Amino acid sequence: MSEFTSLESLMVTTKDGTTFVVRLLPRSEPDAPLVLLLPAMAMKAKFYAPLAKALHGAGMAVATCDLRAQGESKPALREGPDFGYRELIEIDMPAIVQALRDRFPGAPLYVFGHSLGGQIALLYAGAHRDQVAGVATIGTGTVFWRAFGPRRWVEALWKIQWIGIVSRVKGWWPGGVLIPGAMAGGVMKDWSRHSLTSWYRPKGSTRNYNELLRRLDLPVLLISLDADTLGPKSNVDFLATRIPAAKRVSWHITESSGVAHRDHFAWIKDSGVIGPATAAWFTEGKSPA
Repeated sequence: MSEFTSLESLMVTTKDGTTFVVRLLPRSEPDAPLVLLLPAMAMKAKFYAPLAKALHGAGMAVATCDLRAQGESKPALREGPDFGYRELIEIDMPAIVQALRDRFPGAPLYVFGHSLGGQIALLYAGAHRDQVAGVATIGTGTVFWRAFGPRRWVEALWKIQWIGIVSRVKGWWPGGVLIPGAMAGGVMKDWSRHSLTSWYRPKGSTRNYNELLRRLDLPVLLISLDADTLGPKSNVDFLATRIPAAKRVSWHITESSGVAHRDHFAWIKDSGVIGPATAAWFTEGKSPA
């Protein structure tokens, strides 16, 4: 943690008063490609330090940032107003991206998201195709209940809708059942609605994100892991059908990929494999698969 907090940082404040600490691993070349890492639900940016180092070692400048109300972001969860997907995509991302544009004016910007972070990356890129050079995701799939496969339909329905119900009643998600960490109620309600319908309809947004995804024509790398039960290949493949115009590359990581840890979170231990392979795709268009 001390090494992480010693990194160069940018302080970003949104129009609604939320503040973010964007940690940086810059490169000496001003036009070196830049990648922004976006975390999963309830995960802190510091978790991705091994991936940041691996991408940096492969020639990229790297930025990491907590999601709203997580980690170094302020106000902390339950100390500020509730929020959902709309705030993450339409308020937070534009402010963070603008700060990175100011700091790295000559660099093409890529976004690499894990799980929820990957959803945010794709939805933001759909609305701002001119701001992003490409998107990579890992463990990011739809949470549409039917995408989990018949054997898990009942489990997916009751667990995800239970999270939505608790979030409506309590106003926030305290953790447990699939998502161990606490999360904003609005995020979990948007998430549970998406699970029922497979469509993205963030509360309060006027954008048609489903149409924006359909028209997204950027390079997109979708990474799935064969031991990932939260974002299995079937869900990642279903999400791929929602971005038909994208220049898609799918990388399903199995034991033969040289990655020993292949569940939803432990893959970070193999950043030394995943990072350089993703960087080569970002910078050279070289498929990891």
